[in-house]
Amino acid sequence: MSLLFSFLEPNRCHSALLAGYFSKVVVCLMLRKTVPLMNYVQAHQDVFRQLVDLIGITSIMEVLVRLVGADDHVYPNFTDVMQWLADSNLLEMIVDKLSPSNPPEVNANAAETLCAITRNAPSALATKLSSPSFVARIFGHALEDSHSKSGLVNSLSVCISLLDPKRSSMSSPLMHSFRSQHMYESPIPVNPETISAMLPKLGDLLMLLNVLSDEKILPTTYGELKPPLGKHRLKIVEFIAVLLRTGNEATEMELVSSSTIKRILDLFFEYPYNNALHHHVESIIMSCLETKSDAMVDHLLQECDLIGKFLQTDNNPVISGDTNKPTLPAAGKRAPRVGNLGHITRISNKLVQLGNSSSRIQTSGK
Repeated sequence: MSLLFSFLEPNRCHSALLAGYFSKVVVCLMLRKTVPLMNYVQAHQDVFRQLVDLIGITSIMEVLVRLVGADDHVYPNFTDVMQWLADSNLLEMIVDKLSPSNPPEVNANAAETLCAITRNAPSALATKLSSPSFVARIFGHALEDSHSKSGLVNSLSVCISLLDPKRSSMSSPLMHSFRSQHMYESPIPVNPETISAMLPKLGDLLMLLNVLSDEKILPTTYGELKPPLGKHRLKIVEFIAVLLRTGNEATEMELVSSSTIKRILDLFFEYPYNNALHHHVESIIMSCLETKSDAMVDHLLQECDLIGKFLQTDNNPVISGDTNKPTLPAAGKRAPRVGNLGHITRISNKLVQLGNSSSRIQTSGK
């Protein structure tokens, strides 16, 4: 066993090929010799530190995921092992790999490991990860460097998984799309302390949704994006959508008072061809309409003027030539139709449907 795990020592060659063989052997031992393997790991706690140091190698990450019990409940004394892991500093080491000072592949694999732990809830590790101190630690890495998109995106992926563990298990973009379109689910039960630890950071995330200072230009078939929305802003909108679906009243009030909903709606119209963005915004609108909060409905329909913006787009469904807008048509060509009309139609139909059974929506929509 010592010879096997000596592969993790810093002076060894850690090629992807050798790491793959190492991973297969350890996983095989875990399935066939679970107790001796875990006894060895418990007696040599530096194994976890060495694994975390090499988490950027996907095969090593897979070993780590198996060892923390996030993949299969293969341990005879599963609860005791999970508690022992929670009492160690393993979780701190993995979370700190979300720091923007690490390469993107390290950020991504650390996030994948943490998301796997949330999918395994309830467990001692998952409970520890969802505590306010760890949520603050994750957000600290997310906002540590505004120029690092990898740290932000992967840290928010972990936060999303804390709010909705099932979401992170659906790796297929098609499944995300299907769920977003057709499944308006009931609020997600989440520990209020976990949510409360996230709310103070909403203001910092809102600032990152501002595209005015971004000078990037992306040529497209219909013109250009100046700037493109970017994966990091899309991830922020997804996080807000999932956070809103928890049905937490304090969250709703914070999103209203900070004008976050208004800014996200503006992005919906500023980027009329970003289908992924439109799915998340639709989810946000549905959460607002189906909430029990009158203030949220009034904010959406009156202060954000949702219906007015829909009518304006319907009357003139082409890209605006306004140079202050991020989506610009190609010079000398006829401006194409916007690409969010399908979402606008579906949201409008839902609005009519809810309005027929809700006097509150009828009143706010006038």
